Amino acid sequence: MLEQLEALVGKGNVVRGSDMARWSSDWTGAYAFTPLAVVRPGTTEEVSAVVKWANETGTPIVPVSGNTGLAGGTRAEGALMLSLDRMNKIREMRPEARVAIVEAGVILSNLHAVADAEEMIFPLTFGAKGSAMIGGCLSTNAGGSNVLRYGNTRDLVLGIEAVLPNGEVMNIMSELHKDNSGYNLKHLLIGAEGTLGIITAAVLKIHPKPGAYATAMVAPPSLDAALVLLNRLQQATGGAVEAFEYMPRKHIEVHKQINPAARKPFEAPQDINILVEVGATAPRDCQVGDDGQTPISAYLEDTLMAMFEEGMLLDAVVATSEAQRQEMWERREAAAEISMTHKPFLANDIAVPLDKVATFLTAMEARLPAIDPKAEAISVAHLGDGNVHYTVWLSSDDAAQRDQIMEAVEDEALALGGSFSAEHGIGVSKLPSMRRRKDPVALAAMQAVKAALDPKGIMNSGKLLP
Repeated sequence: MLEQLEALVGKGNVVRGSDMARWSSDWTGAYAFTPLAVVRPGTTEEVSAVVKWANETGTPIVPVSGNTGLAGGTRAEGALMLSLDRMNKIREMRPEARVAIVEAGVILSNLHAVADAEEMIFPLTFGAKGSAMIGGCLSTNAGGSNVLRYGNTRDLVLGIEAVLPNGEVMNIMSELHKDNSGYNLKHLLIGAEGTLGIITAAVLKIHPKPGAYATAMVAPPSLDAALVLLNRLQQATGGAVEAFEYMPRKHIEVHKQINPAARKPFEAPQDINILVEVGATAPRDCQVGDDGQTPISAYLEDTLMAMFEEGMLLDAVVATSEAQRQEMWERREAAAEISMTHKPFLANDIAVPLDKVATFLTAMEARLPAIDPKAEAISVAHLGDGNVHYTVWLSSDDAAQRDQIMEAVEDEALALGGSFSAEHGIGVSKLPSMRRRKDPVALAAMQAVKAALDPKGIMNSGKLLP
């Protein structure tokens, strides 16, 4: 087997034994496994050759990019793991067409840096941007902090190249914004978690880099008041709010504990802490006036002042430097690190309508003690798009109790018209939720698609579909 694989991808690009350590667990440490081997192709043709080999031999195959997932989507016990890390070229960056053509192994932060040099942005961003790769972002339809303005990953993709489970290469690397020539197959593979094929490259949308940002930490008395602020800011800025992130008091306290040098967001502790950022691209909103302020900052400060006068804001701190802005973002992007300071923990990733986030949190505050009296919830939310990361610090690692909590979360989210999975994907950890909650007709349709494209069931089997 090793000789055959080395013949396909080159000697030294098939990893075995102790050298597989960094590919033998997921980021959370919840799933440990031993792959059959790790193969590292460097081209789409090599990916195709490996997948053809796996299809012919009936060898299960698990694709992996940065391995930063939170749902066990790369668990590969006894499977051939295919790493895309060598496929890391940014083939083209074309600001005039607003597109970037990249391979699946490009690290997200590297793409950010190259776009920045062209005064552009690729707006997808989240805490793991320094190691997450484009292939994984597309395969999980990653979300992040800027969905409010720019949409999910699938909204940032024009075309893809993918290797199907039989090894054939599907080239739909369209740069078009309009193309009604049959089924939109890119959207079939985006979010499929590698169960229908391996995305090897993509045509991505890039956007003009904002010429000025206005960033603040604000403390409204309630989440309902926070939504009033969001909507007023959207109206005042013409929809330029890029992020609207909620952190409860517990998040701030734990962040301070693990980062003693960090400053508190406000002088007095607040129950509701919101990070808000507005980005301006129009020159008229970016020019510094005689008062040393940009119009976009004035829009933010004027809106905050009006909220203060109405009693709908308790405190606010506006960033006056890039260092202060980055300090505010570091506090929010430490969420995964904060959630993992206590073990065992249970991570949930749900979405509800924007005006139902408070209702969901209140309902879970009542239900959680009945299941685990010593459990403690620590949540953050992309409040601007209704995505709540509801993490529970458990008192024990009892599987039945863990499942009870997940069911309660599902109950409350779905009762509000929400979803049990927002941006982390299904992987392994949410298979029970899929089995319990997904519309059975939709689930049957998904299984039919899987059977049609992957009749041997070799492609990331045991994930996504129960």
